[in-house]
Amino acid sequence: MDRHDKEKEMASVLLSALYADVISPAQIRDGFFILLESADDLAVDILDAVDILALFLARAVVDDILPPAFLARAKKALPESSKGVQVIQTAEKSYLSAPHHAELVERRWGGSTHITVEEVKKKIADLLREYVDSGDTLEACRCIRELGVSFFHHEVVKRALILAMEIRSAEPPMLKLLKEAAEEGLVSSSQMVKGFSRLAESLDDLALDIPSAKALFQSFVPKAISEGWLDASLTKPATEDGEIQEDEKVRKYKKESVTIIHEYFLSDDIPELIQSLEDLGAPEYNPIFLKKLITLAMDRKNREKEMASVLLSALHIEIFSTEDIVNGFVMLLESAEDTALDILDASNELALFLARAVIDDVLAPLNLEEIGCRLPPKCSGSETVRMARSLIAARHAGERLLRCWGGGTGWAVEDAKDKIMKLLEEYESGGVVSEACQCIRDLGMPFFNHEVVKKALIMAMEKKNDRMLDLLQECFSEGLITINQMTKGFTRIKDGLDDLALDIPNAKEKFGFYVEHAQSNGWLLPSFDSPATDA
Repeated sequence: MDRHDKEKEMASVLLSALYADVISPAQIRDGFFILLESADDLAVDILDAVDILALFLARAVVDDILPPAFLARAKKALPESSKGVQVIQTAEKSYLSAPHHAELVERRWGGSTHITVEEVKKKIADLLREYVDSGDTLEACRCIRELGVSFFHHEVVKRALILAMEIRSAEPPMLKLLKEAAEEGLVSSSQMVKGFSRLAESLDDLALDIPSAKALFQSFVPKAISEGWLDASLTKPATEDGEIQEDEKVRKYKKESVTIIHEYFLSDDIPELIQSLEDLGAPEYNPIFLKKLITLAMDRKNREKEMASVLLSALHIEIFSTEDIVNGFVMLLESAEDTALDILDASNELALFLARAVIDDVLAPLNLEEIGCRLPPKCSGSETVRMARSLIAARHAGERLLRCWGGGTGWAVEDAKDKIMKLLEEYESGGVVSEACQCIRDLGMPFFNHEVVKKALIMAMEKKNDRMLDLLQECFSEGLITINQMTKGFTRIKDGLDDLALDIPNAKEKFGFYVEHAQSNGWLLPSFDSPATDA
């Protein structure tokens, strides 16, 4: 409270990170109540303590670490004339009741850590361009120091080298700046190597814009090593004859995947993405697609992260096996340390993606064990898996994780399940087929229509009412439910028949009848295996 906005933002982010894992919800509430009780004392030392504390309080509510009901309870427990009550009133009136209050509160201290990363990248680009114009090395070093992000200096190195490639006259001053920064100890040896390594990894893409990029990079490296400001270890992975060249097919797949993902982020069209993926005809590379999807989402806003999580659910239902998902996450976690070079809180974000995948039934908790076993014990990836387990074990984990990227489409699947049940119940109790079909169409989730099939069949078994078959026939005839979705729905029933039979004794017999009906009407793919019936 007694420092700058940057520290206030960091404190809020830290509280969210500690919530449930380290500090229990009850302790968070107690801690804030102690603060409210001491608001009168705080106001003596910090002039705008009431407003600052009100904003911390509002931010805690927005971040879902304090329930809104806390404010009313705390107000009753405090003396009416106290500054603590003023804090609560300010939080309620000035922050929590305003339109778009969540976004306003989150941005009040300079926005989330991601905006900060983008700002740092922009400041680095600006200071390097100013340096190209001025040539003032001392001023450039001062600006780098003022950024206060020593762990992110590899970005300065990478950007400086790219500028030296783009503007040929900028090469001598840029190399001079990097040399000075290294000799001063401003840019550490490890950050220098990381900057060069990151550029080496992106040379193929860079060469599309700067044809001479590879030749220039190969000239920079020996010069930097000979002048003593780049560690010679860099040349080992970059120049060994045994270096594995990426298969051309994989490279092409990655490029096309990135285009497909970018189009999805713009259109939010899951069926179109699934069709594009199927057109690529390379299911063996599904784990690579998952890695690309999450890596790209992590470097964007919460909307895209939410879209990526929802897409994972759809892909798992449609075309990805659990093994694909597991392998994709293993690939992501193996390269977690590299990802963290570009995305500061990559480990936390990956843990959220993992935990969310478990909540969405994309992964089973046992799959986390499998992923963990495939990683070195003390690597950052293993730590991320442990973090994901903690997130899942926390109280109200399901609700918190469904809202982890700010809600929105995170509830789409849960909402869809509720709406499907309601529309089927209405139809079963005398509703009209055309209205039920329109309700299914209005859901706007064609990739999830197998759930309609599954729920309709279960309801038919439970209610002993075969009207549901009329609905499925109409949906199939209209093309509303495709043969793939129909087959998937029947398959999911078949896989869970043993459990169903505990509640519905004649479930297997009824299902056998439904399968015969479906096959005679052409609803199912020829590949569908009928369940074995008891002799």
